[in-house]
Amino acid sequence: MKAKQLLVESIVYLLVALFLLTAVSKLIDLDKFTWQINNQVFDNRFTPYLVYGLPAIELMLAMLLPWPKTRLKALYGSAVLMALFTIYIGLVTFNVFDRVPCGCATAFKHLSWPQHLIMNLTITLLSFAAIYIEKMRKIAL
Repeated sequence: MKAKQLLVESIVYLLVALFLLTAVSKLIDLDKFTWQINNQVFDNRFTPYLVYGLPAIELMLAMLLPWPKTRLKALYGSAVLMALFTIYIGLVTFNVFDRVPCGCATAFKHLSWPQHLIMNLTITLLSFAAIYIEKMRKIAL
């Protein structure tokens, strides 16, 4: 397997693992996740959409990423989702909001906001790198 393809496969399965871990952890303790969403800085009227929508999107992306026919679209979706999370974490990290909301609802709850920002930036950049490689591969075909 070529090095670039191996890199894309590694990024894809990192994203699959990340999305499965975060979605399942949210769904296992839905009451806690609901409380944490309600404790964020945005209006609570968005809670029902976020509580069910975020895990659903994460699970959908985890299912679409491994398949070559849906991979590029799923990579775009992953990059957008990760970029949105990263922007939000950046805003929290740099004290843009009146208060700092509670932490992450997943296995990453022990990370500080700056550590979470670095992790999300890295994953976001990896997602965009995988998109670039996949697009170049399709052009070469």
